Amino acid sequence: MHFRRSFLLILLAWAVPILIFCQTGGRDPFVKISGEVSKPLTLYKEDLAKMKQVPVAFTDRNGKSRQFTGTPVLDILAQAGVTLGKDLRGENLTKYMMVKCADGYEVLFSLAELDSSFTDRKIVLVFQSEGKPLSATEGPFRVVVPGEKKPARSCMQVTELVIRYAKE
Repeated sequence: MHFRRSFLLILLAWAVPILIFCQTGGRDPFVKISGEVSKPLTLYKEDLAKMKQVPVAFTDRNGKSRQFTGTPVLDILAQAGVTLGKDLRGENLTKYMMVKCADGYEVLFSLAELDSSFTDRKIVLVFQSEGKPLSATEGPFRVVVPGEKKPARSCMQVTELVIRYAKE
């Protein structure tokens, strides 16, 4: 049993970087912003590095605290023309962001959870930890959600942020 688990972990450590490489066609990794946006985006690390950078501390499920650097998701969504701020009311409050990851993992956030007019929490799309690029099994991009009791929505290997209406 232990051998199988170890074998699967080793297999995943090799397969995920290959999957990401194939997803990008051998080019630099990117994250897409799509769905209910006025300006769909494809952002590479260089694009994110030009945007506002913030440090964010995160404690993983093993209790280990790490320091990450990245771009607030709110800033990325604003660049894509997502409904935010004073326009985030009424029907627009039914919008959400689905985070998609290379391994098929997906998590949801209502737009109100991301908007600074509703909350002080900053959810960040990170690409560095302790000043170095994220490992292949963790990155190249990761969403970090500080302050949650369970780190389940701080997901790894992020490939796309999709904005949708819950009414669909």
